[in-house]
Amino acid sequence: MMVHRWILIVKCKYIYAEKIEIVNIQYSIKKLKEIDPDLIRLMDAFKIEELKPEKNYFKSLARSIIYQQLSGASAKAIHDRFISIYDPEIYPSPEKVMSTELDVLRSVGLSFPKAKYIKNIATAFLEDPIRYNTLDKKSDEDIIKILTEIKGVGPWTAQMFLMFTLNRPDVFPVTDLALQKGFQHYFELNDLPKANEMLERSQKWMPYRTTVSLFFWRILEGPFEW
Repeated sequence: MMVHRWILIVKCKYIYAEKIEIVNIQYSIKKLKEIDPDLIRLMDAFKIEELKPEKNYFKSLARSIIYQQLSGASAKAIHDRFISIYDPEIYPSPEKVMSTELDVLRSVGLSFPKAKYIKNIATAFLEDPIRYNTLDKKSDEDIIKILTEIKGVGPWTAQMFLMFTLNRPDVFPVTDLALQKGFQHYFELNDLPKANEMLERSQKWMPYRTTVSLFFWRILEGPFEW
């Protein structure tokens, strides 16, 4: 069965509980095979491990900025050098990042925009720590809205946060090139699929699209580097 947690929502003076699901890979594979037999061959081709939640939300967002538009190996190398600026045993806090000069951040391989974006995230966490440290209590839609208010954090970054930090079960980042390529390869398409085509086909996979995303990534990229 799906693992879940509950959050309290207040609207129109009424309080009610909203269930927040956590992805369960093995359960969702079983359900997806029932929902769409076209996925059976894909689901049987690879073994996907269960995702583990990340409690350090600043770490997750900073890391996602570094990983944008880079191969997993290149991004990991830069991320490791970023950590090495500080105590490698403790991930740098927003306070420490804010006190670091941009030139120092750029010296580890970060572009100027990425260095600025990481500082923007640090600023957000320092100015409103409760808002950003309680993201797990919010819906997927609210999280995307909150995170994309930070300059440099786009929908893709917010979706990676939902998947790999909070382990939300129904995330399908159609703008991700590796996902598009996996989709194209599996369904034997001549061209890369358009976002609306992917979204339309994915409707039948709800609410288990995180699992489908992991499998499409796996086809051509190997295990997703994160």
